[in-house]
Amino acid sequence: MRFPLFQVDAFTDKLFSGNPAAVIPLIRWLRDEILQKIAMENNLSETAYFVKTAKGFHIRWFTPKAEVDLCGHATLASAFVLFNELGYKKSVIFFYSRSGELSVTKNKNWLTLNFPADKIKKITFSRKYLNCFDLKPLEIYHGKEDVLFILKNKKQIETIKPDFEKISQLGMRGVIITTKGSDTDFVSRYFAPAYGINEDPATGSAHTALTPYWSNRLNKTFMTARQLSERGAFFKCRHLGERVEISGQGVLFMKGEIVTNKL
Repeated sequence: MRFPLFQVDAFTDKLFSGNPAAVIPLIRWLRDEILQKIAMENNLSETAYFVKTAKGFHIRWFTPKAEVDLCGHATLASAFVLFNELGYKKSVIFFYSRSGELSVTKNKNWLTLNFPADKIKKITFSRKYLNCFDLKPLEIYHGKEDVLFILKNKKQIETIKPDFEKISQLGMRGVIITTKGSDTDFVSRYFAPAYGINEDPATGSAHTALTPYWSNRLNKTFMTARQLSERGAFFKCRHLGERVEISGQGVLFMKGEIVTNKL
């Protein structure tokens, strides 16, 4: 059996930066066990699969350890492949997922994700959260899947020391840390060791929480952001109330085939 395989660096215009995602278009769904094993073999933070439907595309995302409900960079990578490699002619792609309807709009080299906004709630400090890092945050918020830590300044974001074991014990997908930016409106980092990703280079889905938070803090609906991972990533974000727009670019790194008779 043969399946096309693409690898795209997402939320960047430069190769070897942003977040690499594997993209595998399918004619029909394989067994979940096989989807998970392929993602483990790819050993990237996400492998995205999609199947064409009457309305658009059904999309699913897998880390090396588990399927997730929402992934921004692998959705952007999937749209990049459809627009640039598979001849998709319309300007908007509709994806259907465990998080509902998503869309990606192409405008020259920019791809804009339209995702549901996360609803975050401020929580009181407790030991299990404070043990995750070597410094105390200013505030902590709880979202649908992630915990959001507000830090004092950019230097803290850059030098903080995470305890991956403690983070993995929170029972959440991951932890976002954020503060105001200098050349952008805000900056962040993201950690998800429970899903096999100690630090994610560029996390589109984290911006479903970051965008409404910073929109309220800065009294702005349109913002720019950087993820201060080793690879680095750049985002444009817009708060639309119940939805958010997250824009980025992508770069193709590789295309090939999965060839196996074992499926």
